[in-house]
Amino acid sequence: METCDRPAYGSCVDVRLAGLIRRRGDAALAITLVAIAIAQIWLSDMSTVEKLDTSAALIVLGVLAALRVRMPVLFLAALVGLISVGSLLLKPFGDIESVGFFALLAVYTGAVHTSGRRTVAAGVLTFALFLSVLIGDPEEINISGTIFFALVFAGPWVVGRTIRRRRLRERQLEREKAEAEAAIGEERARIARELHDVVAHAISVIVLQARGGRKLIDSEPGETRAALDAIERTASQALAEMRRMLELLREGDEQLALAPQPSLSQLDLLAERVRAAGLPVDVEVRGEPVALPPGVDLSAYRIVQEALTNALKHAGPAKTRVIVNYEPGELILEIVDDGTGDSNGAGAGHGLAGIRERVSLYGGDVEAGTRADGGYALRARLPYAIER
Repeated sequence: METCDRPAYGSCVDVRLAGLIRRRGDAALAITLVAIAIAQIWLSDMSTVEKLDTSAALIVLGVLAALRVRMPVLFLAALVGLISVGSLLLKPFGDIESVGFFALLAVYTGAVHTSGRRTVAAGVLTFALFLSVLIGDPEEINISGTIFFALVFAGPWVVGRTIRRRRLRERQLEREKAEAEAAIGEERARIARELHDVVAHAISVIVLQARGGRKLIDSEPGETRAALDAIERTASQALAEMRRMLELLREGDEQLALAPQPSLSQLDLLAERVRAAGLPVDVEVRGEPVALPPGVDLSAYRIVQEALTNALKHAGPAKTRVIVNYEPGELILEIVDDGTGDSNGAGAGHGLAGIRERVSLYGGDVEAGTRADGGYALRARLPYAIER
């Protein structure tokens, strides 16, 4: 059922009327054409038998006209048969002027509702219909009649093909619009995930620095000052990145992907911030670094960031090692700590779940858990295509 939320009464009527025409328009048109043709037949001087036979043929044609969108070629074929072959049995059929409306409708339908081989079949039947009408012309075949009937049948065909191309173009534009909207939605979801990562990392660092500074406020004022400096620096960086992401969400949709994103090239800066928060971190790069796809590069950075954040939260006094291993066609990340915590993001939070989600996007895998000799280890494999 058509719905309308517009306040204007006339607008709602237009919407409902358009829906009614889409659902019942073909049937109403077919009934109207059949009624006109039958009225013409019964007002003519045909015999009763001819009137009955011709009316029955028109009813069959009317049923096909009502189903013309589903069976455009059959509609054309039936009309050709009734005008050409059927004229042997129903001599007056071709003389009924209102049958011309069926002919124009059949040609238009064959042009607008067919594709591929069915279009070829519809074109052949249209030409056969043209020949049948031309041959059955009481004035016999002549140049003026040939031009007239050629224009009569070519017109609906050209109009039908033009409308079909326009409709196909509109559908293509709708698909492209839907794809663009889906891409925008995915981008917004990605920004939301990035915002979560930024906030979670910054708050973890701030909380740990605040705890350490509180314990040392009386005995070691210098260390307390360093902790406060780290809190200020981390909060400022987080606020700046949050503002950038929120600005992206406020900008037009075409601006969503313009701002630069973190990458593994900033891994040393990330490690420095974590060290300042109290967690010793060593970074090791193995293999020959290559230019990674932007999505893989960003995901790798966020995976390391999340793993280090989890280590800050759960590992306790510990040392952490980050290994970035460039293998042919894949990037392997290992984040290992020797802490005493019994969890590293596998609890109720989104840490490990977010890492698994990022890795799954690229067809990789994640292994995470406590080590036999103590501590926690996370290994993520991110495949990527090699440019050739």
